[in-house]
Amino acid sequence: MLDTKARHLVQPMVDSVANVLLKAGLTANQVTCIAFFIGISSGVFIYFDQPIWALVVLWLSGFLDVVDGTMARKTTSTPFGTVLDVSFDRLVEISVLLGLAFRYPDTMWVLLLLSVSIIYCMTIFLTVGAVSEKKGIKTFYYQPGMAERTEGFIFFSLMIIFSNYLIYVALIFLAVQIFTSVQRLNEARKILT
Repeated sequence: MLDTKARHLVQPMVDSVANVLLKAGLTANQVTCIAFFIGISSGVFIYFDQPIWALVVLWLSGFLDVVDGTMARKTTSTPFGTVLDVSFDRLVEISVLLGLAFRYPDTMWVLLLLSVSIIYCMTIFLTVGAVSEKKGIKTFYYQPGMAERTEGFIFFSLMIIFSNYLIYVALIFLAVQIFTSVQRLNEARKILT
């Protein structure tokens, strides 16, 4: 929801950083890889009980993830760049979930359920994007929903900061993911039938 509705608020800063990185000679795919390596370190910081560093690298990787897409649109976006971007995003999220699960083993059951809901919601998102004739500024149709990447980062941040309430936050996140799945399925039915 925030990615769709509030992107215009951060886009000027994203454009500025994208321009600086392009002038420095970096490509969108290189920034995608940098964001990936920064992002997966979040799970390591969580495991070693360094929540501030986990948050810093998580949000920095998320910001660079937005920047790389802007860089691609300013130059030449490629289908491979899209695959790299989307798949690396999931690995960053997996890193956070694994870091939490290994740091707080008594929460593994809820993190497993949350992981399943994220997989299912992303499956709908990617499938609709692949089969839809609707196009946007991205290389595929970006299906909006209640839980987009920024909402995920907010929930991950809450789970990292308020680890004593991790199960409750994860259950709320799970409910939001289920709602988003139903929302996306309903939209898919409307636009694909």
